[in-house]
Amino acid sequence: MPEIVPVIDLMHGNVVHARRGDRQAYQPLRSQLVDGCEPLAVADALLAATGARHAYIADLDAIRGHGTHDTLIARLVRRHPGVEWWVDGGFADADAAASLHRLTGATPVLGSESLRERDALARLADAGIGALLSLDHRAGEPLGERWIFEPPHWPARVIAMELARVGSEAGPALDLVECLRAQRADVDFIAAGGVRNAADLAALDASGVRAVLVASALHDGALAR
Repeated sequence: MPEIVPVIDLMHGNVVHARRGDRQAYQPLRSQLVDGCEPLAVADALLAATGARHAYIADLDAIRGHGTHDTLIARLVRRHPGVEWWVDGGFADADAAASLHRLTGATPVLGSESLRERDALARLADAGIGALLSLDHRAGEPLGERWIFEPPHWPARVIAMELARVGSEAGPALDLVECLRAQRADVDFIAAGGVRNAADLAALDASGVRAVLVASALHDGALAR
């Protein structure tokens, strides 16, 4: 089965519940795993529930240009040193992503909706930073520059992100995953958006997915270790 990668969406210092990529409407997290939305407590609960080796953070303030959570992210990295933390901070170029890595120790995720520098991934790799690429989609439409979606630009780990399904309980975008895998079978694809239960994990496993980003199905108790 794919590895479950718990997701933490940060906004204004708290964890929020992401739904369909409508960031302006996100509300503070309500979870069966933990009381409240304080990030350290939420992270502790998610990692205890999943035993995850990787965790994903969306710094929504950074993505929207409203500051960053770098200090908090650095605390999470120090608190859970056995976890590789993947962070999407709305990076437009390699310098911004490298700064996040230098300040926090986290691995940057370059989202296609924000990325503007063609050589960013190559520059990060030359610096010894194995960044991930998130190929962002909304209702099947790619978000970002066209060249980002050309397979030669993809690194070893790619997130197949369908924002319209995030928090939607609509099921994963299997067609998106299969389309991307058909273009680069050598890439490790990470599915994101819509996972509800173990049946969805099994379907993604059959599609060759190695890992999946999950939030809602963990907080509502549908998935656990």
